[in-house]
Amino acid sequence: MSRPDTAPAARYTDPRVTANILAAGAVLWRPGPDGEPEMALVHRPKYDDWSLPKGKLDPGETPVVAAAREVTEETGLNSRLGRYLGHVTYPVTGHRKLKRVDYWAARVLDGEFEPNPEVDVLDWQTPHGVMDAVSYPMDRTILRNFLRLPAETSTLLLVRHGKAGRKDRFAGDDDERPLEKAGRAQARELVPNLLAFGAAEIVSAPPARCVQTVTPLAEQLGAEIELEPLFSESGYAAAPDTARKRARELVDEHSVRVICSQGKVIPDLVEWWAAMDGVTLPPARNRKGSVWVLSLHRGRLVAADHLDKALAPTDIRP
Repeated sequence: MSRPDTAPAARYTDPRVTANILAAGAVLWRPGPDGEPEMALVHRPKYDDWSLPKGKLDPGETPVVAAAREVTEETGLNSRLGRYLGHVTYPVTGHRKLKRVDYWAARVLDGEFEPNPEVDVLDWQTPHGVMDAVSYPMDRTILRNFLRLPAETSTLLLVRHGKAGRKDRFAGDDDERPLEKAGRAQARELVPNLLAFGAAEIVSAPPARCVQTVTPLAEQLGAEIELEPLFSESGYAAAPDTARKRARELVDEHSVRVICSQGKVIPDLVEWWAAMDGVTLPPARNRKGSVWVLSLHRGRLVAADHLDKALAPTDIRP
């Protein structure tokens, strides 16, 4: 087994240039009685090992969706994804193939473990015992990334609206410019990915392309879309401090909120927030349809992960 990838767990990068088997998993955790997190390890009888829950991507699936699905399938527990924890890459024994596994933190919501053909035992470990209990050094790398920051975090999802064509080719009011076909596809594809992070409430800038980007999510949730002019480019430019304050007010420890905004708002907002709380941001192009996952602990930003290619369904066969 190769040496694990130890690059900072800041962002997801396109795996297709380095790996031909793609997988995803999570550090599944729950609050322990002493306030420390307890982390789940699964025993796989096929390999007689203890590892983090993970599995291969299904055709057309994203790593985000695969991570949530695999956790449920292997453990019987439903969870909500949080911080991105990095990836490991290693050759597959007996094959001329390279495997990449991306990991997120995942807080248990509900469910019950039952032994299954892949996993016969689920064990909960404390930070003091988990490193000795897990079988592979690569899993320890991911666990260290998880433990270096507080486990209990609130999540805010910042979505840049989908593709809406060129401004100079739209004859009407720019606020009415709709999503194009590719943008509508992005809006639909965002839904399972945002739900994996527990998206529950939606706030959008008023332009039609912003509202349309989160409409499929609202329909799935049966939720209303709250319009917030402060998150439009004109509203943000006129009152940036007020808009930033409003964004911070939307962080909630009991609910995951989605903000859909525009290209001249999101980068500035994230950069300001990161500078305020001392977080180093990963490189990000902030393309249309991309998402920032902001993780906060007691009102302070502790991590910011940018999802771009991670939200594109892959056609690589596991």
